[in-house]
Amino acid sequence: MRVMVVVKASKDSEAGVMPSKKLLTEMGKFNEKLAEAGVMLAAEGLQPTSKGVRVTFSGDQRTVIDGPFAETKELIAGFWLWQVNSMEEAIEWVKRCPNPHADGGVIEIRPLFEAADLGPEFTPELQEQEERITAKLAR
Repeated sequence: MRVMVVVKASKDSEAGVMPSKKLLTEMGKFNEKLAEAGVMLAAEGLQPTSKGVRVTFSGDQRTVIDGPFAETKELIAGFWLWQVNSMEEAIEWVKRCPNPHADGGVIEIRPLFEAADLGPEFTPELQEQEERITAKLAR
């Protein structure tokens, strides 16, 4: 089972305040444990939304909206992509994670869709396409 583990943003992360050396060290140790256990597939921190944009869709129209974005509690400061055996295992790993923000933090865990989850709409042709894309990414 693959899951995306999302670190929610805080006022500090949205203001571009960098984590302390202590937190970076603790997070680095945690990431090493994840890597050694074969759990972590990817991980990155994200710049504040003031450096990003949103593209909204309405029919054929595309509208670009420059950041920052107002609702901090809905924003993402970083993520991991993990391979785990169950949601319970992912929860146990998150419980060991250093607190991502000095004023409290929220980490969300979301399972990724697997081919079996997609039902009959996921035809053999789409499966082949997915395999081609995955092979290209592995290079």
